[in-house]
Amino acid sequence: MQLKVLKEDEKAIALEVGGETVTFTNLLRKELWQDKSVDEASEKKEHPYIGEEKIFVKTSRGSPRTALEKAAARIAGQAKEFGEEFKRSLKK
Repeated sequence: MQLKVLKEDEKAIALEVGGETVTFTNLLRKELWQDKSVDEASEKKEHPYIGEEKIFVKTSRGSPRTALEKAAARIAGQAKEFGEEFKRSLKK
């Protein structure tokens, strides 16, 4: 994954997410909406076959970078929890 900041100010950030599919950016967008400080979270790809995924985040308070970091941490925690539950299920 390669992240490239396209635009950024105090309350908004636009990133290009290279090497990932809409599956990842959709998951991240949905998780960002769980944060009450996030006013806008969207993802887009200019063309279905070429170009890279993009994600946009706008916050009412706090940093959009912080909102992204928190969302990524929650996703990582969910993935870890899923992996642990999967291993337990296989042992039964």
